[in-house]
Amino acid sequence: MRQFYPILLLVSSLAACGGDRHDQEGTVEDRGSADEQIVGEEFSTATPDSKDISTKDNSYSASESDTQPATGSATDTASATSADYPNNVYFGDSHVHTGWSADAGMDGAIVTPEDAYRFALGQEVKSNSGLKAKLNRPYDWFMITDHSDGMGVINEIIAGNPEMLEDATIKKWSEALNSGDPKRAAEAKSELITMQSEERLPKQVTDPKWMKSAWEKTVDAAEKFYEPGEFTTFIAFEWTVNADGGNNLHRNVIFRDGADRTRSLLPLTTFQTQDPMKLWEWMQAYEQKTGGRVLAIPHNGNLSNGRMFEEQQFDGSAMTSEWAEMRAKYEPLFEVTQIKGQSESHPSLSPEDEFANWDLWDRGNLIMVPKPKGAVKTEYWREALKSGMRLQDELGTNPFQYGANAATDTHTGLSTADEDNFFGKFKTLEPSNKERWNFPLIEGKSGDFMGWEQAASGIMGVWAKENTREAIWDAMMRKETFATTGPRMKLRFFGGFDFDERDAEGDIAASGYEKGVPMGSRLNGAESGQRMTFLVAAMKDPIGANLDRVQIVKGWVDGNGETHEKVYNVKWSGDRKKDGQGHIQKVGNTVDLKTAKYTNDIGAPQLIGYFEDEEFNPAHKAVYYVRVLEIPTPRWTLYDKVRFGVDIDKKVPMTHQERAFSSPIWYTP
Repeated sequence: MRQFYPILLLVSSLAACGGDRHDQEGTVEDRGSADEQIVGEEFSTATPDSKDISTKDNSYSASESDTQPATGSATDTASATSADYPNNVYFGDSHVHTGWSADAGMDGAIVTPEDAYRFALGQEVKSNSGLKAKLNRPYDWFMITDHSDGMGVINEIIAGNPEMLEDATIKKWSEALNSGDPKRAAEAKSELITMQSEERLPKQVTDPKWMKSAWEKTVDAAEKFYEPGEFTTFIAFEWTVNADGGNNLHRNVIFRDGADRTRSLLPLTTFQTQDPMKLWEWMQAYEQKTGGRVLAIPHNGNLSNGRMFEEQQFDGSAMTSEWAEMRAKYEPLFEVTQIKGQSESHPSLSPEDEFANWDLWDRGNLIMVPKPKGAVKTEYWREALKSGMRLQDELGTNPFQYGANAATDTHTGLSTADEDNFFGKFKTLEPSNKERWNFPLIEGKSGDFMGWEQAASGIMGVWAKENTREAIWDAMMRKETFATTGPRMKLRFFGGFDFDERDAEGDIAASGYEKGVPMGSRLNGAESGQRMTFLVAAMKDPIGANLDRVQIVKGWVDGNGETHEKVYNVKWSGDRKKDGQGHIQKVGNTVDLKTAKYTNDIGAPQLIGYFEDEEFNPAHKAVYYVRVLEIPTPRWTLYDKVRFGVDIDKKVPMTHQERAFSSPIWYTP
């Protein structure tokens, strides 16, 4: 099968330099305001060879990475010197399932953990449906997070293990998987998900005896592909709670350690417990027994039917200080965006936010049980960031102090967050299925999630000193991370009380660490008359689209305990002006819907600036994070439409604005 994808040729360098800014051959032209120009020494770029993003006839593969390391990042203190803070950004995926996950295997996935690692390294592999598959840029770090529930079972079902086939349902699944009929496989997968959600899986599936060998092989694969300084792998698994019949409370459990501490354990399953507090206790027991370290990342709260950030414990009992402390200790990050849409915010929660209405999955839970009234309020990151500050006075700890994570949640073993190289969530939704936009992704009681609703998202950038398990895991724990919907934008964010506009004109990393704190950090005790000030720097993906704008999203708790939010436009491209409400006009749209091409004639290659919160009240708790938006670009559905010549319903979005999110900075009086 012949496929094609667009390429923007761009050479990028993100090296820290000293002295005066110096010009480079092919420097990006000045497009207007100083906001867009290359300010200071932190970021530099070269002009694309062509502004036209052209479509080329090719297989699903691309060239090697031309991404370069970026400069400077943070430590846990505000007094770090340039020699102390991390100076590299590393990109990776923290949520990947292979054919060894029961639901992926039920859908026909056969890609193994070793295949997935080779793919992440930029090597060509064969997809589950037989296509050639290759990333256009390899990852810096990667992990396999196959489900602990039913780990090791799927191979036995496919092979027709007699013990498995004693159960009529499993026998039906085995026949479907061996039939070669993708529709039967997809139906079997949906039935498995529903039965797991409703706690009525056959006893053969829940028997832990199948897990031991599969887990050992998972650990061995991670060790085999770990090359410190070059490519980092993590030993991990997904704990897959679908409470009350499909309410998604999943967590990815990620170890800092190697096989010496992890190979002999058995991952926790939801057959043992569905209570997150019990997971944190299991993690604590692991640390106490082995001396190791482990963290968990909850993900896609948009399908939890209000349970992800509910203000009670799992069993309905009141929150306690211990519960809040355990949650804050073991869950530093939250998955803001993935294939199953976004969990940043919702238009009903943020009606003044013109960019809140994107990648919404808000019709029900994982098996399409409709949402109870008011459930949306306790599903989204931004609302949780605000609620956590309110709960801090009651509990002594902010239980929702989450940094930014993004990952794919692919169930193909192929982590593809690029719109023009998107392999979908399941084997039946790989691009071998030319009508995948209209193919059911998940079938439920009250409806389906269709293929076009998938988001080609996302990945996480981590600021660390080196590409090792220890350095990257530690950066995750201190929340020095940012999430993107797929593009490898670079993002810096610093907060403090002493920045001024001149700090945005030099090396902002040096100024940021010397005079403030990086993303993921906390500030407190502002003096009367002081204001929160920020430095922000964003650079486009070297082979991607220009940037539209940089925003700071603020949440705060007033003196009456009420929460509020506001979105500030901080820097933007072109000569657009703010109106009286702080809004700016749209950047425009260069996407050609007939060819799936766009140009970088609009937008800016980078946006760097200073922001002062003139409405800051030192007596009120506050939280701030950065959101960066690209100019409009083709969505994967448009690439499919052009690539395959298929007719797609007009309701299906063809363009979108990719974005990135920093971990927040918190202020406490």
